[in-house]
Amino acid sequence: MKDELTRRDEVSLAGAALQGAPWKTAAATGGVAAATSFGLGWILPGSPDLTWALCLGISLFSLVATVGSVARPGTGDRVTRQARLWALRHPWRFSLYPALGSAALMYPVQLVIDGEGPFSAALDALQGGVVVYLITAVLALTMKGRGQSSLPPGR
Repeated sequence: MKDELTRRDEVSLAGAALQGAPWKTAAATGGVAAATSFGLGWILPGSPDLTWALCLGISLFSLVATVGSVARPGTGDRVTRQARLWALRHPWRFSLYPALGSAALMYPVQLVIDGEGPFSAALDALQGGVVVYLITAVLALTMKGRGQSSLPPGR
């Protein structure tokens, strides 16, 4: 019998791990960062950039939600705890899904608000997703020790 997870299983585990994410805090952080970035564009020399502000807000929303969801692996129901432990054991796989979500949210911002073409908007959204992926994976990797005490021996 194989112990490998399918891509569908990984998506389910990542979704279960994100179930208890601090969504209100993430939304507030992303909103405040976007508003501050756009507001500073009016004060500082240069022109305000709504696309940059919105993509910054999306990135911070994803980062706070993702890192907040795995910060306390022992809380939640049994399924959520197991999913968070999986996320801490496989931070690079887990971080892929929030990064793809961020890129999917950034794409219409780049396409509609910035007025880029479909390929240029996809490239910019992908770059933003890669940044979210790297930061989230590294932060989850540093928190890996939080889940070690809950793991069965030999893992």
